[in-house]
Amino acid sequence: MSKAVLFLADGMADESLDELGGKTPLEYANTPNMDKIASQGASGTFLSLPKGFPTSSDVANMSVLGYDLAKFYPGRGPLEAVSQGITLNDNDIAWRCNLINVKESLIEDYSAGHIDNAVSSQLMNYLQEKLGTEKISFFPGVSYRNLILLHGKEFSDKVDYAKPDSSHGENVNNIGLKALAPEAEYTVKFLNEIISKAAELLEKHPLNRGKGAPANYIWPWSPGKKPNFQKFSEKYNGKKGAVISAVDVIFGIAKCAAMDTIKVEGATGFVDTNYEGKAAAALKSLEDHDFVYLHVEAPDECSHIGDLKLKVKAIEDFDSRIVGPVMSKLDQKNTVFAILPDHPVPIKLRKHTRVPVPVAVCGPHIKPDSIMSYSEKNAPAGSLGQMQGDQLIKLILDLK
Repeated sequence: MSKAVLFLADGMADESLDELGGKTPLEYANTPNMDKIASQGASGTFLSLPKGFPTSSDVANMSVLGYDLAKFYPGRGPLEAVSQGITLNDNDIAWRCNLINVKESLIEDYSAGHIDNAVSSQLMNYLQEKLGTEKISFFPGVSYRNLILLHGKEFSDKVDYAKPDSSHGENVNNIGLKALAPEAEYTVKFLNEIISKAAELLEKHPLNRGKGAPANYIWPWSPGKKPNFQKFSEKYNGKKGAVISAVDVIFGIAKCAAMDTIKVEGATGFVDTNYEGKAAAALKSLEDHDFVYLHVEAPDECSHIGDLKLKVKAIEDFDSRIVGPVMSKLDQKNTVFAILPDHPVPIKLRKHTRVPVPVAVCGPHIKPDSIMSYSEKNAPAGSLGQMQGDQLIKLILDLK
C-alpha cells in the first residue's frame, strides 16, 4: 500500500513578469525537485477558488482537500477558533481579526510589519482587558492573525467584508463592514464601535511607539459559526491523514476533518520558518499515516508584500529544503508525490486570483505524460486536465 505526500506551497502561482524575461517566479526559480515530480508523473490544473466563495486560503485549502464548500464552508474565523481549541457555542460568531497598520485612513500593511508573536499577543490581551465583555472576546493567534468572538443571539454572520491583504492603499472608511441582511445591522454597528475604540487604545500603546508599521488598527473579517465537517478518513476509505503547517487556518481545517495536526517548533508562517523541521516531521508522520499534507505559507506572504526577490527565494527554499529532502528519504516506487499551490498571488496584484493552479503528481499508479518541468504554463497541457472537487485527492490516494 503506497503512502502519499502533498506539498502545498501557499500562493506560489503567479503571472509572467517583464523583469524575469517573461517568466513567472516559479519558472524563473531553480526547482529541480518539483520538476522531477512533473517529469516522472503527470500534470494538470486544479480549480481551488470557485466562484461564489471568497478568494481566501481557507476556501482554497478546503478545495484541495476535496470538501464540498457549499455544504461545509464555515468562514475563516471559526476554522481558526477550532485550531486554537476555542469552544464555540451555538450563539457564538468567530471572526478572523488582523492587527494592521493604517496611515491617514489608508491600509499600509495588512500584517503590521509581520508583527512579532509576543507583541501581538500582548496587544490582543490588552484589548481583551480594556474592551472584552460578556458580548465580545479577543484571542491572540500567530503574528497578525488573531480572533474576535461575539457572544449572543443578537449577532449575525451575514456581514460583507474586505480582505485586508487584498486592500493595500484602500481607505478604511470606504471598505468597512456591510450588513447583508437587516438582522446584521446591529452587528456592524457594534463592531464599528469596537474598531474605533481599539484604534484609540492601540495608537497610544507603548509597544507601538517608534515602529515603522505599528499595529494601530484591528480588521475583523470572515465571520462564521461552529463548523461541522465530514471526517477525512470517512470521506476517503479509511485513509489516515496528517497536516503540517504553521498557521491556524490550516490546522483548523485539519481538526474539523479529524486529521492529525503536527506542529513544528520554529514554524512561523514566513520565510524564516523551520523548513528542515517540517521535512523531518513529514517523514516521521508517514510512519503511521497514509497521507501527509505539508503546507508552507512563505510564498504567499512574499506575494502579498510585493517582494519578488523574496518570493523566488521562498520557492527555491521550498524546493530544496522541503520537497527534495522528503523525496530523497522515501521509496519513490511506493510513494505518491503531489505538488501545487492553493491559489495564485500575482506579485503585481498582491492579492489572490481565481486562476486554476498548476498540479504535478507522480507515483506507482500515475501514468507519466510528456510534461518535463513544473510551471503555470506547462501544467495545463498535461494529461490530468483541469480537476476540481475531490478529484485530486482521489487521484493521489488511488481511489475511484
